[in-house]
Amino acid sequence: MSYYLALLSRQDKPIYELKFGSSRQGGDGQPHFDKAMDDLTPFVVHAALDVVDDVQWTTPAMYLKTVDNFYSYMISAFVTAGNIRFMLVHETKNEESIRQFFLDVYDLYVKTLMSPFYRVTDKIQSPAFDTKVRALARKYL
Repeated sequence: MSYYLALLSRQDKPIYELKFGSSRQGGDGQPHFDKAMDDLTPFVVHAALDVVDDVQWTTPAMYLKTVDNFYSYMISAFVTAGNIRFMLVHETKNEESIRQFFLDVYDLYVKTLMSPFYRVTDKIQSPAFDTKVRALARKYL
């Protein structure tokens, strides 16, 4: 199974992106999107932002669950208090694992924000952040 994670700033610009595959159920950890979907994942995420903008005001929860669908893919969202959107494109519905994944990525994001060398609008280019997100993906997805 393939996943695409995007952290989007308040201005809807990606500050972190990652494509990865599942290590569970015999997966090799590599993304296996078909060619068309591989190119479309950023557009699918941006198209779902309108739905996220509507849904985020109807619930006090940060995790918005599955907010949109695109063919056989689902888009789940998590919105921080600072209006940074975490978006995940995935094939299977596993709400609890995705929620835990988002919460742990949020914890990593907050730790990154506390760095005096990072500004909210900057892209996250830390190899340590990337390694930890990949480890969380292996753990939960």
